[in-house]
Amino acid sequence: MAAKSTASDSKLNASIPEGPVAEKWENYKGHVPLVSPNNKRRIDVIIIGSGLAGASAAASLGELGYNVKVFSFHDSPRRAHSIAAQGGINAAKNYQNDGDSVYRLFYDTIKGGDYRAREANVHRLAEVSTDIIDQCVAQGVPFAREYGGLLDNRSFGGTQVSRTFYARGQTGQQLLIGAYQALSRQIALGTVAMYNRHEMLDVVLVDGKCRGIIARNLVTGNLERHGAHAVVLCTGGYGNVFYLSTNAMMSNTTAAWRAHRRGAWFGNPCYTQIHPTCIPVSGDYQSKLTLMSESLRNDGRCWVPKSSADVKKHPAQIPEADRDYYLERRYPAFGNLVPRDIASRAAKTECDAGKGVGATGLAVYLDFADAIKRLGRNTVEERYGNLFEMYEKITGDNPYEVPMRIYPAVHYTMGGLWVDYELMTTIPGLYAAGEANFSDHGANRLGASALMQGLADGYFVLPYTIGSYLSNEIRTGPISVYTPEFDKAEKDVLDRIHHLIGVQGKQSVESFHRRLGKIMWDKCGMARNAAGLKQAIGEIRDLRHEFWNDVFVPGRRDEYNPELEKAWRVADFLELGQLMCEDALHRNESCGGHFREEYQTGDGEALRDDKDFMYVAAWEWRGDDARPELHKETLEYEEIQVTQRSYK
Repeated sequence: MAAKSTASDSKLNASIPEGPVAEKWENYKGHVPLVSPNNKRRIDVIIIGSGLAGASAAASLGELGYNVKVFSFHDSPRRAHSIAAQGGINAAKNYQNDGDSVYRLFYDTIKGGDYRAREANVHRLAEVSTDIIDQCVAQGVPFAREYGGLLDNRSFGGTQVSRTFYARGQTGQQLLIGAYQALSRQIALGTVAMYNRHEMLDVVLVDGKCRGIIARNLVTGNLERHGAHAVVLCTGGYGNVFYLSTNAMMSNTTAAWRAHRRGAWFGNPCYTQIHPTCIPVSGDYQSKLTLMSESLRNDGRCWVPKSSADVKKHPAQIPEADRDYYLERRYPAFGNLVPRDIASRAAKTECDAGKGVGATGLAVYLDFADAIKRLGRNTVEERYGNLFEMYEKITGDNPYEVPMRIYPAVHYTMGGLWVDYELMTTIPGLYAAGEANFSDHGANRLGASALMQGLADGYFVLPYTIGSYLSNEIRTGPISVYTPEFDKAEKDVLDRIHHLIGVQGKQSVESFHRRLGKIMWDKCGMARNAAGLKQAIGEIRDLRHEFWNDVFVPGRRDEYNPELEKAWRVADFLELGQLMCEDALHRNESCGGHFREEYQTGDGEALRDDKDFMYVAAWEWRGDDARPELHKETLEYEEIQVTQRSYK
C-alpha cells in the first residue's frame, strides 16, 4: 500500500500510511496484505516476554492460527513486571461525560510527551484504546464500577478528564491475569508453546532477515536454537540501568540490546521517566524502590514546609499557614495532577532548596487529611486501601493519620528499539511491542498509558501489521536452525559466556551495577548537563574496561547460575548506559523527562528547540569501540499545533 517516509535520514522509513491522521489506521487495515487461515499454520512466530504486550500478542496470534513460541525468564507469565502497575489504564470511553474523546486522548498524549512522539502511532493508540476495555471486561477483569453499574474512572496527571479505568490499586495484576487466561487457552489448544525459565541471548539473521534466536535454559544452562519467520520482542524497559528503580529486579535490556548489536537501531535512549510518587531511598544498600501509584494524587496533596526550619518537625505540628502546596501554587490549572516529569522536577526543586522532609531531606509530603475529611475514611479506603497497607508495611507509618513521604525515582523508559508504523525494527522480521519500542510516548509518558500501549500493541495492532510481512513468507517453508548463521550466533553467545566466567576477578557483579547506577542517576537522571554527561561517558567507558578485567562470576555455565545471568545483563547495561549519555549529550534542549539544566525557561520549565531537535534520534551500533551513528526521523505534526507545553 502507499506509504510515505517521515524520515530525514534516507535509511529510515516509518511507513506511515497516507491520508488524514484520523483515517490512517482504518485505511491501513483495509489495504494491508493478509495471510489466509490455511497459510497461517505454515508460519512460526517467536515472542520474547510474557507480560501484557507479550501475553496479549501471543494469545492473539495463536487465536489467528499462527504457530507461536513464547519465551520468558520467569517461572510463570504471571510474574512479569506488568503486574506491578497499580493505578489504571487509559481509554477514551467518556463514561464520565466530561468532554473526553479519541482526539483529546491523542492530544493529551502528544502534549504530555512534549511533542516528541510520532503523530500517526499515537492517534492509532487512542483509537484502539476503547476496544481494550471491552476486551478486558469480556475476559472478566474486575474494573471498579459506579453505583449505576458503569465502569468507574479516575484522573491521572496531564489530563483534565477522567479516563483511567482501574481495579483498586491492582490494575496491572488484573489485566495480566486476563491476558494470561487468554494465553493459557492457546497453550491448551496447542497453538502456543510456552518456554518458561528461558532467556533470549541473541537474534539470528539469515540474508538480512531475523530468522530466530539463541536462548539459554536458565535451569540447565544449555543453549537452544529456535527458528521462526518473525520474532517479536516484548521485553519491557531498561530502567534498571540506574540500579535503583521501581522495576522488578530481573528487568533488563539484554533482548533489546542484543538486537541492537545485530542491527536494530535504538530510538531516543535518553528519554527516561522519573515517577514522582515513590517511597524514598532509605539506605545505601537498598536494591529496589517501591512505587506509590500516581492515582494517589487524585486525592492526596503534595506539600513541604514553607520554612526550612520546620523540616524536622512532625507534620501535625506544622499549621496550614506554614505549608506550601507547591504544585497547586505553581500549576493552578492542573494542581497535583500535572504530568510526572513536571511533578518530579518540582519535588526536586523543593528538596534542593532545603525544604525536603524525612531523615535524608529527600522527600515531600503527600497528604490525605483533606480527602478523608471530605469523603470519609471508608471511601478513601475503598479507592486506595491496598496502597496504604503497602506503604505502612514498608515505612511503619499509617497514611490515614500521617502524610506519606514520597520522592521521585526511575520508573519507565520512553526510549526503546526504533520501529516503524507496523512495529517492525530496522531488521526485517524483527518486531518490538510495548515498552520495548520507542514509539508512542515521546519524551514523557502520561500515567496509565503503559498498560494501554502494551495491550494495544498486542491485541489490536501487531495482529494486523505482522501479516503485512508474513504474507511474503508463506513459501519460505520451515526455518532450519542447522545453518552457518545459527552456528555463528551460538558460538558468539558461548564465547561471551566463557569470557564472563573466565575473568575470575575480585569484584562482584552487583558492585559494578551499583556503581553504574550512581553514575547514571547523578549525571543522566532527573537533571543533566553537558559537563556531567561528558564525565559520565568517560566513567562508564572505564567501568566497562574494569568489569571485563575484574568481575567475578562464580559457578559453571552448564548449570543454574543466577550470577551468570546477572553478569550478562550488567554487561549490556554498561553499554546501554554509555549510549544513553551520548544521546542526552547530543540533544541540546530540554523536553519532557530529558531536562538539560542549560536549557530551561526563566521559571524553570523545559525549554525545547523545535527548529533543531524535532526528531527521533535512532542510533546504529558500529562496534565495541566505535562511536554509534546517529540517524534522524523528522517528526511532522499535521493535526496538532506545536506550542510551549504549559499546565499552569
